[in-house]
Amino acid sequence: MADALSQMKRVKSFVDLLRSLPEMDQVFNPWRDYDEVNDAGPDAPSIRADNLTRYLSQRTKSARLLLIAEAAGYRGCKFTGIAMTSERILLGHLPAVSPDRVFAADKRATSRLAKGFSEPTASIVWPHLCTLLPAQEFVLWNAFPCHPHRPGEPLSNRQPNRSELDRTAHLLEEFTRLFPVCKQIIAVGNVAEGALNEQWPRVRHPAFGGAVKFRTQIQDLIAKSSHSIISQAMTLAE
Repeated sequence: MADALSQMKRVKSFVDLLRSLPEMDQVFNPWRDYDEVNDAGPDAPSIRADNLTRYLSQRTKSARLLLIAEAAGYRGCKFTGIAMTSERILLGHLPAVSPDRVFAADKRATSRLAKGFSEPTASIVWPHLCTLLPAQEFVLWNAFPCHPHRPGEPLSNRQPNRSELDRTAHLLEEFTRLFPVCKQIIAVGNVAEGALNEQWPRVRHPAFGGAVKFRTQIQDLIAKSSHSIISQAMTLAE
């Protein structure tokens, strides 16, 4: 019990760090900022912070794979608080993925859409990973945690710039420390690979026609990692 409380405290401290980030131009912080036009209510940031806390807390002792992509998107993390995860998944509107695979607790929408936004990346990543690993064994995150958008267009995506990545680099390090049993980190796309200093393998981002390559590459890397872990265990047992 004490260990579980300690892990929860660490996760909450991490979420507090996210919420305390300084404001940046054309950047939306899902866990602190309120979008008066597109959020369903002023409690939306708190809901998203709770979503992330539950999602991470239920994986701190079991995650063996961290999948790091580029940045929060307006169809996904902006409204769920969870990287590469759409409201459609969270609310049970994507049949291939049970919402309890994200986290086991009541779930609420934060956007004004009845069924929430559907994100192409989330619709590719979640169903495929769930065929390869139990959901509690992988965690999705972004090199730049917040949502960068074009000026005056809150429902748009843009690539995070170097300054933004540098200002949040410490959070990527803090994030990885939450998962002591993690055996592998995989970068999704070039931005994530750069943020991880090219220390971990990279796969093709599934967006813009990259779905097939992403599925093949991620499957191969997970298979190689599993083989390596089994080989190490056999060696230790000899």
